[in-house]
Amino acid sequence: MKIKVGILFGGTSREREISFAGGRTVYDNLNKNLFDPVPVFVDSFGNFIKLNWEFIYKGSIRDFYPAVDLLPESPNEFQVYAESLDLSEEQHKQLISSLGEKIEPSDFKKIFDFAFLCLHGPYGEDGRIQGLLEYYGMPYSGAGILSSSIGINKSIQKKLMVSAGFPSPQFHSLKRSEWISAKPDLAGIISKLGFPLVVKPANQGSSVGVSIIHEAALVSAAIDKAFFIHKITSDFWNSLDTNAQVDYVRTLSDIREGLGMPVILNNEKIIRHPEELLVTISQVLKSEKMLTLEATDSESEVLLEEFIEGKEFSCIVVQNTDGTPVALPPTEIRKGKELFDYRSKYLPGLSRKITPIDIDSSLLQKIRYNCERLYTALEFDVYARIDGFLSTKGEIFLNDPNTTSGMMPSSFFFHQAAEIGLNPSQFLTYIIHTSLSCRVADFKGSGNTVSIIKRLDVLMEGEKATDNRKKNVAVILGGYSSERHISVESGRNIYEKLASSGKFEPVPVFLTGSNEEHKLYMIPVNVLLKDNADDIKEKVDHFNVHPLISLIMHETKGITEKYSSPDALKAPAQITYSDLASMADLVFIALHGRPGEDGAVQQQLEKYGIPYNGSGIQSSKTTIDKYVTNEILMQHGFLAAKHLLVSEDDWKKSSSQVYSDLKSKLGVPFIAKPVDDGCSSAVRKIKSEKELLAFGDLIFRQQEDLEPTAAATLNIKPKEEFPRKKVFLAEELISKKDAVHFLEITGGMVTSICKDGQVKYEVFEASEALSEGEVLSLEEKFLAGQGQNITPARYAADPAERQRISEIVKKTLEGAAKVLNVVGYTRIDAFVRVYADGKVDVVFVEVNSLPGMTPATCIFHQASINHYKPHEFIEKILSFAETKRNFSAMTV
Repeated sequence: MKIKVGILFGGTSREREISFAGGRTVYDNLNKNLFDPVPVFVDSFGNFIKLNWEFIYKGSIRDFYPAVDLLPESPNEFQVYAESLDLSEEQHKQLISSLGEKIEPSDFKKIFDFAFLCLHGPYGEDGRIQGLLEYYGMPYSGAGILSSSIGINKSIQKKLMVSAGFPSPQFHSLKRSEWISAKPDLAGIISKLGFPLVVKPANQGSSVGVSIIHEAALVSAAIDKAFFIHKITSDFWNSLDTNAQVDYVRTLSDIREGLGMPVILNNEKIIRHPEELLVTISQVLKSEKMLTLEATDSESEVLLEEFIEGKEFSCIVVQNTDGTPVALPPTEIRKGKELFDYRSKYLPGLSRKITPIDIDSSLLQKIRYNCERLYTALEFDVYARIDGFLSTKGEIFLNDPNTTSGMMPSSFFFHQAAEIGLNPSQFLTYIIHTSLSCRVADFKGSGNTVSIIKRLDVLMEGEKATDNRKKNVAVILGGYSSERHISVESGRNIYEKLASSGKFEPVPVFLTGSNEEHKLYMIPVNVLLKDNADDIKEKVDHFNVHPLISLIMHETKGITEKYSSPDALKAPAQITYSDLASMADLVFIALHGRPGEDGAVQQQLEKYGIPYNGSGIQSSKTTIDKYVTNEILMQHGFLAAKHLLVSEDDWKKSSSQVYSDLKSKLGVPFIAKPVDDGCSSAVRKIKSEKELLAFGDLIFRQQEDLEPTAAATLNIKPKEEFPRKKVFLAEELISKKDAVHFLEITGGMVTSICKDGQVKYEVFEASEALSEGEVLSLEEKFLAGQGQNITPARYAADPAERQRISEIVKKTLEGAAKVLNVVGYTRIDAFVRVYADGKVDVVFVEVNSLPGMTPATCIFHQASINHYKPHEFIEKILSFAETKRNFSAMTV
């Protein structure tokens, strides 16, 4: 009988979205032959909810908690958590029952055998949940009570580390009461610590509330930020226009960047919703010169410390088979700015992870030794993530040891485990087995933990016998377009879901090269889990096994022999499409843009008779081009925005004339974007000639780097991809017009083949995509917890009317897919207008023949409504790939 694993995720902290995404990662990657996962969502009020599995594939917690029908009207479309609502006890019960079943800790042992903790921050990695589980005799993952309570508090850690003889930068700990009432001697603290100065909350993670300060005038505001206190003056507020005030409140109410909600106004009034906050700020500052806001979820202690100039690193330490700690290869974090912030940590391509750090081997060993020594000194067990700095003088300063690592697919947790040959599924099995062994000691022989270990060992032995019956699937990822990083995320996600399915043996294949020549490389798991496509390419081009990694592989031989496969770390090998035919039963193309969505890869695969996912050659050639796609759709009676192509030659002749033509034909504002790239790459709302000039100068530039003034004009974020093209697409801004309801949607579908060879389309309920900016951003599409997609889309308040409109939308999307001959699966983006007389317009934006398949993408929560778990959805896609070649009558 499989081990039932309760995955605890969500929680009350500011890191709840990362916890939610981590819980989904664990849920997906647990080996299906060994474990039955049980999702247990911890809400922001501390309730434990045995969650219906469909909800774990929502993009963020806000997509389902609170439920859409409980959301109050928000003219500014603020996105909120449940604590912003004043729910009655009955409403709260109904909300929970709509998601699953509320369970009590005393009943945990009836529901699952083992608790896998993905909770972060207070109430998650501070010893409290660990103590609760121990009280009820429930074995759990990771560190025990004592080490967890130490690991949560950066101030306590510092003091213990110093007393244990570890070097530390100068620091000062500041209690909340001291800051609010006594006002410490900041001049003295600054004199002691110097600049730059790091200010951070003592009990938060994911870089929440952290600042790096260079001048004395900014220190007080940074301390307020770390305590989650915010002051607004009337002069500042009145200097903002209405839109800027809305954006300011939006940021202020964000749990990662601001205070979160609810907030306390001037130590008196509790404000729950951002709309109320917006109105209240304006009202109060009419008569007051300043107001103070504090988060109800505030911080008790802040740490100020000397800034260390040098290399920042992170090192996972695991418990070896003999119980001793062993440090995995430490990773250097290279980032584009001083602070490794939330966005840099979790959005692919914005930072680089260099493993191991490019320094002398003796220094690497010293870092590992110190990390292992700290692991022991703080009485950690199972695993820990220890951060630190290597100063320009060669000094090692360990910093912020964590007993719970982030478990996003690209996290250090999986990244470093891959260096010794463990894929995520195998590493999770190791963590569970090791945690069970530690709990045997913690529980002093009580409970049934020993019997669970024996069951797991038997299951693991049986699982090895199934390996030779699995189908080989080559997963092609990467590419050379601006979408290559998202392609890697999609490909990794497909690989990981197939690896844990129990039915498939995925083989990662990295594609690079050019339109003229595709270069394919079969890559090992440690290269697959590099941070982004550019890092993978660099490793493929210059592959070598670092002596330190060889040493660590020897040290961890006991782990890898039990949990990994012998060929997990084979060197990258260049292969051909012909080679794919002999090594793979199927191919999953996880590429986005060119090549992949343009028919080029499909043409090669068909040449060798290799079944593949998605549409055929001609359909792919059509849908890669947004202009051609919408032209065809309009010729068949579908609606799309007015659009024009702008060539580099037109631009060089007269950019002013281009603007004049676009203004007269499309109106202002209008949308400018590449004609053949997706993933929100370089999509901009153009509101003036200045903005179009900046857009044209960037997209037609000759050099790779962006011109700073033009980039600033378009508010391009650091390391944001902005491709170079010979032509771009300008589109009319799709607006509400005289409709009573207007929304942006993205709708997915999957196909199958009937006995007569006809293609059957299964169209999912579309998602309503909410954007906090002018266009849907890369972060909102792919960064866990950032965007919000409401599935099913809210076409109308009345359920029957909503369904009527939904059926019209689904039929329209299906009709477009048939016209374009899109098969396999697809995602179509569109706008929907609903009129007072019931008429429904569906205005097409683009058709994706190879939709993004990252963990948070909305096609998975659409599929879940139709009862497909992600691995089942992927299996259906592959099944179509296998059967479609058997029906020559089908046009592909």
